[in-house]
Amino acid sequence: MFFTFPEDARWNAERQAVEFGVECGEYRGVVWVPRRVLQRLLPERPTPERCVEAYYLQRTRFERVAERKLRRRLLTEDGNVEITGRDLREGVRAPRRAGAWAAAH
Repeated sequence: MFFTFPEDARWNAERQAVEFGVECGEYRGVVWVPRRVLQRLLPERPTPERCVEAYYLQRTRFERVAERKLRRRLLTEDGNVEITGRDLREGVRAPRRAGAWAAAH
């Protein structure tokens, strides 16, 4: 599997998260990193601008976590990826479970 991450990171005010795209073959999805996760990486108040900056400073790390979650099919109900604090702490060592990806493929 070859993953690509378009240059499209942005703040999603509705979700209170930084979101960025991920592609693998015909799959196109969105990865969310909630403000509460990014807050742990920031020494100051997590404004939307600072959250996007934190994403770019840790971009490779977030992309690796997204890849691991996709490989393990740890997806949200709508077939996307949400990165949690646990994912960052544990390197995505969560138990395997089938998500929307498995049902669709």
